[in-house]
Amino acid sequence: MQDRLARELKGHNILAVERFQDSTRHMIEFVVRKSENPYGSPGDEIRLFLDDAGYRNALERQERKEIKIKRYARIIEGHILMQDKKSKKNTGTH
Repeated sequence: MQDRLARELKGHNILAVERFQDSTRHMIEFVVRKSENPYGSPGDEIRLFLDDAGYRNALERQERKEIKIKRYARIIEGHILMQDKKSKKNTGTH
């Protein structure tokens, strides 16, 4: 699992300062689907560490099919807590 997390993506590096900010609660890895997107070009894979508002924005972009979230993790004090599919369904995060 560590190799998967450490792979290079566009956006935030796995050790980005954003990961360790007090307001950061979420990490997403996603694919850009539409060209009118501030994150990149269609097909680009991006990782972002987000606060609650940024995560809500990403979910809205996913609903509009601008991005497709492929991986989600909760961030607590800089620690990455991967969510399995079962807990995603229970929390309604996707």
